[in-house]
Amino acid sequence: MQRIYLDYNASTPIAPEVVAAMRPYLDEGFGNPSSGHWAGLPAREAVERARGQVAGLLGCAHDEVVFTSGGSEANNHALKGVAFALRGKGNHIVTSAIEHPAILKPCEHLSKLGLDITHVPVDRFGCVDPVDIRRAITPRTILVSIMHANNEVGTIQPIEQISRITRERGILLHTDAAQSVGKISTNVEDLSVDLMSIAGHKFYAPKGIGALYIRRGTAIEPLVHGAGHEAGRRAGTESALLCTALGAAAELAADLKPMSRVRELRDSFWQQLDAALGNRIVLNGHPTYRLPNTLNVSFVGQVGADILASLAGVAASTGSACHSGRIELSPVLRAMGITPEVGMGAIRFSLGRATTHSEIDSIVAKISETVGETSG
Repeated sequence: MQRIYLDYNASTPIAPEVVAAMRPYLDEGFGNPSSGHWAGLPAREAVERARGQVAGLLGCAHDEVVFTSGGSEANNHALKGVAFALRGKGNHIVTSAIEHPAILKPCEHLSKLGLDITHVPVDRFGCVDPVDIRRAITPRTILVSIMHANNEVGTIQPIEQISRITRERGILLHTDAAQSVGKISTNVEDLSVDLMSIAGHKFYAPKGIGALYIRRGTAIEPLVHGAGHEAGRRAGTESALLCTALGAAAELAADLKPMSRVRELRDSFWQQLDAALGNRIVLNGHPTYRLPNTLNVSFVGQVGADILASLAGVAASTGSACHSGRIELSPVLRAMGITPEVGMGAIRFSLGRATTHSEIDSIVAKISETVGETSG
């Protein structure tokens, strides 16, 4: 049975270059980075070198990068940290209807603490209209949080346009860039954001490491309190091993040239499916402004989970990884106005740097055969 991995939006394998960078810290560099003696200094140097590599990827200053345990912690820190720091200024947060649960759930928690949360809608392509952001802002708004690119359909949000609105109003802007790092540019100055979350396991680093970009001067409370690590912004002894891994992955992610080949594969995948299945298949997400590796399609009148189960050896998702195994319509597709008949047949295929032409050709043949049998 040929195994084909097309779930890179859920998690990526660890890149060989990242494994090589980590290896010395499995045996050496075990000291506490906060210690000033011979065992701690190499670990501290490794952590700070990695911080510089991540800063290089994001186009920010070295001291604007805070290491976290991943994207969920970074998102929680951004939302709760700003809410607590600016509670004297306002109690209103604006986000979208298609955010990852790592944004929606913290917002739900904050609403129980008295904050007002506005979820702006999206259009049929899964795109936020900046006009809706402007309309949602009130004198009590302290933060706008809109994802850079959607994890299910890949639609890229107009962050630059949204940032012009938040700048005009003096409101902080956060973006969850977990899905976009290494696929499209995530330069914080170009996007003009105040906070950005990234997750290592989405761009060929291990799970358990991520970072939050915090623009200098941004008011934010720590999410984790303790001994004052990360310049007092996130307590907990840093792992030289995991920070080094994130730094090495960041250097790889800064080179976007491999994504041109991935985009070509993704487009070929869609063209072949469209030619084979015609009106039995529908593209979900924006046809142009979406991640170069993401293809979310619906097999009309069918259940995506059933089709995926019949594709022996193929790893993909019927929604985001957090929703795998659920049969009900994806909340993202529902927010896009996708009908249940179409949405229930959705499968997300997400390609990576190791995906090959032969794998795409093979899965197209399998899908054509499977869908042809179920349609007949």
